[in-house]
Amino acid sequence: MGNNEVPKQFLTVAGKPILTYTLERFQRHDEIDGIILVALKGWLDYCQKMISSWQLDKVLAVVPGGMNSQESIRLGLETARGRIGEDAIALIHDGVRPLIDCETITRCIRSVKQYGSAVTVSPQMETLLYGKTADGPCHIIDRDSCWVARAPQCFYLRDILKAHHRAMLDHRLRFIDSASLMQYYGYAIHSVRGPMENIKITTALDFQVFRAIVAAGDNALDGGE
Repeated sequence: MGNNEVPKQFLTVAGKPILTYTLERFQRHDEIDGIILVALKGWLDYCQKMISSWQLDKVLAVVPGGMNSQESIRLGLETARGRIGEDAIALIHDGVRPLIDCETITRCIRSVKQYGSAVTVSPQMETLLYGKTADGPCHIIDRDSCWVARAPQCFYLRDILKAHHRAMLDHRLRFIDSASLMQYYGYAIHSVRGPMENIKITTALDFQVFRAIVAAGDNALDGGE
């Protein structure tokens, strides 16, 4: 992002942190009972002030993150179990995906109730090639059968916590995301198609795209309602 002082989730767009836009999507959804925010250890006070300033009263706790994404998610889930209970449905989302919409959240919850899981996906729009190196032999993969995994990734809280605890016992601490963790431990993964604009703000270009959407007043910022 070309910025070494402020983590990208706290960069502001139109006077509001990116993280606030994300939290508001879940704050406004009728089926979301509570939010556990896992944050960088040096930014916990900032998060508490942000929550108060933007009246995000569904945030039940702000939890310091762990050594990596997998540990941070586990810490958040364990806090959720203590606050809400393990029979709840957990929607694991990235703080820098502020364009998730209300309809996708609803369909994810329904998918977990029906299938036990929901991983938000979007279509693969470009040609995919498989090869061991960028300069060697490769072959084309049928992109119509390929989907890009995004977030939220959703499971019953008791199931995802069980998988996390098994991973700890097995010393497998580097799963790239919750879907990979769950699949490794034998859980079926059910996809839910989400909006193409549900991007993860990672690069400076992503940030400029989000700023443009905010400036245009896109209805995605209203949670798709």
